[in-house]
Amino acid sequence: MALLVPNAGEGLMLEHIVGKTVIEAVTLKLFQNNYTPIETSAAGNFTEATFTGYAALPLTGASWSITTGAPSYASYAQQTFTSTAGSQSQTIYGYFVVGTSSGTILWAELFTDGPYTIVNNGDAIKVTPYIELA
Repeated sequence: MALLVPNAGEGLMLEHIVGKTVIEAVTLKLFQNNYTPIETSAAGNFTEATFTGYAALPLTGASWSITTGAPSYASYAQQTFTSTAGSQSQTIYGYFVVGTSSGTILWAELFTDGPYTIVNNGDAIKVTPYIELA
């Protein structure tokens, strides 16, 4: 599935663009429920991963690369979520990005080649955050 920006994320992004609200940092999270993001998705629709070693990852504003053009896009270095224990069984379906302080969902995506299952110590899921404006 392609990346989706739910209505709540669209609203928050517009508020940031026009200066109505202060721009906040964003956090990358994995989700473990088999859920397809839709326009009315909220952060509460996603069940965040809980496998041993998992932690949501803050994405630092200065570390984004912005490329303007047709289309323009923002990209971030690949992020890795690694299990630190064996004998687990957690299926991960995709990722979502939220405003760190507001908790508002900004965008979400099902893995197009997933889901991935975390079972062993050292199993890892890699995500390269990317958003494009056409």
